[in-house]
Amino acid sequence: MGNELRIGWSEVDITPENCVVELSGQYYQRVSEGIHSRIKAVALALSSGDTQYVSVCIDVVSIPEAVLNQVRQVVCSRCAELRPGCITMNAIHTHNAPYLTPGGLFRDWTPISEGVLKPEDYIEFLVEKLSEVILAAWSKRAAGGIRRAFGEARIGHCRRAVYWDRTAEMYGDTTRDDFSGMESGEDSGVEMLFTYDKSGVPTGMVVNVACPSQVMESTYVISSDYMGATRERLKARFGDGFTTLCQISAAGCQSPRDLTRAYKTEPDFWHADGVEELSKRLDEAIGKAHDAIVDSPIDYAPVMKHFSKRVYLPLRRASYLDYLEAKKNLVELEAKLPVKEAFLDFCRETKENEKIPGRPGPYDSKLHHFVLIKNNEAVVKRYEIQDETPNYDFEMQVLRLGDIAIVTNPFELFLDFGQMIKARAASTQTFVVQLAAGSGAGYLPTKRAERLGGYGGLIINGKVGSDGGMKLVDEAVSAIDSLFS
Repeated sequence: MGNELRIGWSEVDITPENCVVELSGQYYQRVSEGIHSRIKAVALALSSGDTQYVSVCIDVVSIPEAVLNQVRQVVCSRCAELRPGCITMNAIHTHNAPYLTPGGLFRDWTPISEGVLKPEDYIEFLVEKLSEVILAAWSKRAAGGIRRAFGEARIGHCRRAVYWDRTAEMYGDTTRDDFSGMESGEDSGVEMLFTYDKSGVPTGMVVNVACPSQVMESTYVISSDYMGATRERLKARFGDGFTTLCQISAAGCQSPRDLTRAYKTEPDFWHADGVEELSKRLDEAIGKAHDAIVDSPIDYAPVMKHFSKRVYLPLRRASYLDYLEAKKNLVELEAKLPVKEAFLDFCRETKENEKIPGRPGPYDSKLHHFVLIKNNEAVVKRYEIQDETPNYDFEMQVLRLGDIAIVTNPFELFLDFGQMIKARAASTQTFVVQLAAGSGAGYLPTKRAERLGGYGGLIINGKVGSDGGMKLVDEAVSAIDSLFS
């Protein structure tokens, strides 16, 4: 049959062996002190007729487009049949994996200790592993079918607290008298797509959750966090051969912590007990959802359509008044404490906070003098380059499989935009995938977040603002709808 669906799965361990690594994700340096859980890459290869699609989930903080392009080049040099444009990647956004950029942020000011694996060496290792897992999944394709499912699990919560003075703060103190509520809602929905062999045996699934895999984000161990733990629970549930591809939906303003309950009723979700709790919740939701569809027919010949396109969004701009104010602020800040001295004080304060017994994270203050310097520097830099580089562009991948759609973006996309796409798209079920091959895109905040400020809502935190976010929604909805017309 020309429209017979062929499915291939593969999984590979990408944990660096016998070495210490610098962990990505924070403003300050963290050097690994052990392994909480192995980090992996999972590939799902699909084909129907001439249509190809390969999706790879990687247990890292984000994926530079340069790494994607390297992998595409290697894979297609080894398999002429596979088209490079059909390969896409996404990160689970764990803060407990090695860096995928040789330099950046402020860690360049902190020399890497002797014996620590260099990012460029890990990237070389990773590119080979990713190439291998893609080729393995492609070679394992066999006739199979799908069922979609939906469930609910209490995983993600808004992490931006709002106060009566019309300001917001990431992980802000919700016990303050002037706390007025959280900035946005949350999405407990879990999108699921199960795959089966010709005998009806489940072989794997795609799971999509609106919360980054970041319980362990302030620890000093390598970890795949709650998504990795969920993968292992699902093997126990469905069999060792069951493979899970994890996706993070629009969740730039979300985290695993319920700040309104102020860590009083459950684990604080900054430590390993939170990983176990969230993976248990997700596993139970998946098991319940699969039980609900077990008597429904498996679709062995779903409509499959795919394309990718370059999307251009307007760069978030700084006004001239913003520029003048930032320059003035920088003069005053630098006069009080120069940037490198401020950075050392920032690191010192962070380390002291880590030692306070029973204190939950985050341990670094985004209101520190050093961070204020960098925030203002970002405004000045944006103003100076915004006319020369007025747009930010990225590759959007769009897949239709039966009545579901999968659409990707490179941002830490605020929840509202994902909800808009899901509500408006013609697909019955929509898998919005953030952090898909575009490291450096940063947060994409709502208009409200821009107005309230705070980490995640500032110019330093991302290339694109709320205006571009609305265009992204329109581009995504239009792309999905074109596959259903």
